[in-house]
Amino acid sequence: MKENKRYLGLDFGSKTVGVAISDPLLMSAQGLEIIKRERESKIRKTLGRIDELINQYDVDEIVLGLPMNMDGSEGERCQKTREFGTKLENRTGLKVNYFDERLSSFEAHEILDECGIKSVNHKEYVDEVAAMVILQGFLDELDKS
Repeated sequence: MKENKRYLGLDFGSKTVGVAISDPLLMSAQGLEIIKRERESKIRKTLGRIDELINQYDVDEIVLGLPMNMDGSEGERCQKTREFGTKLENRTGLKVNYFDERLSSFEAHEILDECGIKSVNHKEYVDEVAAMVILQGFLDELDKS
């Protein structure tokens, strides 16, 4: 059974962070924005923007996509994502839920194709749509429990 919480979904990448938010009934995920990062090593502005969104949307928990390898193992990107998740928890005080994001970018490209967005324009939207896919998958799992 779903609890009354608001979730922020994140697709963390080296250059961008896709952001999505759950609806009040926890039935669907809507895209919010793509946060562009100046450099992979610089994270302060990214954390600041996420903090603003958390306050603006009264977020209770965060869902962070975990880029697992296809065989289910964790590589370097997972380690960086977990480090980012720890920074998020420390800064916001919110629980960070990790959700296996394998194939989320592939699914995001398929969604954009179905919407009639040309593949050359996918780059502009794919991270935000991937965040929606990650958050929607998490919400669907909540619904099963």
